[in-house]
Amino acid sequence: MRTIAVTRYVTPLREGGSLPAIAEGDDGFLYVLKFRGAGQGTKALIAELIGGMIAKLLGLKVPELVYATIDEAFGRTEPDEEIQDLLKASVGLNIGVHYLSGSITYDPNVIQPDPQTASRIVWMDAFLTNVDRTCRNTNMLMWYKELWVIDHGACLYFHHSWDDWEAQSLKPFAAIKDHVLLPFAKELNAADQWAREKIDKSVLDAIVELIPDDWLSAESKLSFDEQRTVYKTFLWNRFTHSSIFLNQAIDARKALI
Repeated sequence: MRTIAVTRYVTPLREGGSLPAIAEGDDGFLYVLKFRGAGQGTKALIAELIGGMIAKLLGLKVPELVYATIDEAFGRTEPDEEIQDLLKASVGLNIGVHYLSGSITYDPNVIQPDPQTASRIVWMDAFLTNVDRTCRNTNMLMWYKELWVIDHGACLYFHHSWDDWEAQSLKPFAAIKDHVLLPFAKELNAADQWAREKIDKSVLDAIVELIPDDWLSAESKLSFDEQRTVYKTFLWNRFTHSSIFLNQAIDARKALI
């Protein structure tokens, strides 16, 4: 991942609790930024990083992810007090995704994705326990007639409470029944096979190693390396037992259609 410095706050995107915004980087490009100072803190950044990298690994369309640094002086001239407080709380390393200018929100009533793409996205979200890709909030964009997945900050909800994380890694994912693409996901078994060709332990470990130290909890009883080990084990357990969430997704789709 590249690292950019944020040079200009362009406009807020007042959606959800993460208070994202469009900002300009020192490379001249626009990015949708997620801030460490927002309500969900750095856990949302970790989920965005892991989710986005796995989406890319699975061959899905996902905007480029970058580390985005905010300087202490940045935002002092911001007239909106709420935004200024957010920027002050977000000094340091944040995360950004390339802004897809001209994109529109995906609407399942207008466009039906092909079964292969739909199945791979449903599989990924069941794997990552993503509760936030529903009809109410699709978290997908249409850009140049292609479907792009965005906003993975709601993935891996186990890390908001580390209790029983190992048991959580082996649980089905009941929320998959509400997935916006589930009706179109006719090839879930094929999606599982595809994932097995693209993912192994080494690539999952490499993705987790991308988590910066200062996104991990300094208040945890676990060291930074031990926290990364939890993420690695959670993902690997879930991947090697994918039949648990795969079968639930298949059953949920049968009940839906």
